[in-house]
Amino acid sequence: MIVIIDYGMGNVGSIFNMLKKVGCKANISRDPSEIMEAAKLILPGVGAFDEAMNNLQQKGLIPVLNRRVLEDRCPILGICLGMQLMSRRSEEGKLPGLGWIEAETRRFRLGQEQGHLKIPHMGWNLVDARDTTGIFAGFKETPRFYFVHSYHVCCDNPADVLATSIHGCKFTAAVRRGNLLGTQFHPEKSHKYGMHLLLNFANLP
Repeated sequence: MIVIIDYGMGNVGSIFNMLKKVGCKANISRDPSEIMEAAKLILPGVGAFDEAMNNLQQKGLIPVLNRRVLEDRCPILGICLGMQLMSRRSEEGKLPGLGWIEAETRRFRLGQEQGHLKIPHMGWNLVDARDTTGIFAGFKETPRFYFVHSYHVCCDNPADVLATSIHGCKFTAAVRRGNLLGTQFHPEKSHKYGMHLLLNFANLP
């Protein structure tokens, strides 16, 4: 069973429906006992960094998530803000992040030559995966995913960058470190490409 973490800041219903479409069993929960029993976890996120960290703290979810992710090595997929929360900190807020990945979340800084581009970055972009196994396995063409974000994750270690995209500059579109996975894009809004990626995640060992 995949548990989608419900902490009040994510498209949990959309993710649940997409998983159901591809035949995956999932549940939306903030119950620590259900999180402890999950085979895989999804940490969604839409909104502001500090509000998200406050919600996780107030709902008592940080200790159980740390145990499942860091000790039990449960596979987890962070989506959009959910991926950013895995970093140490964000320029968007003052609170520390979960710190699961050695990275910082920074705002897009576009030069004058990119003045035609808008922040937040919204829309469909091609995503270039450096490893076509795991969640990027089996795509017959370069996948396109839907993005909505003003901030992006900057990894200390380039090996943690699983995929990139371009919006004025190259930025991290997905991360991977062991059992930790994250996508800056929204697979639940990305039609066939998102369905394919979520099914790949569900089928990971």
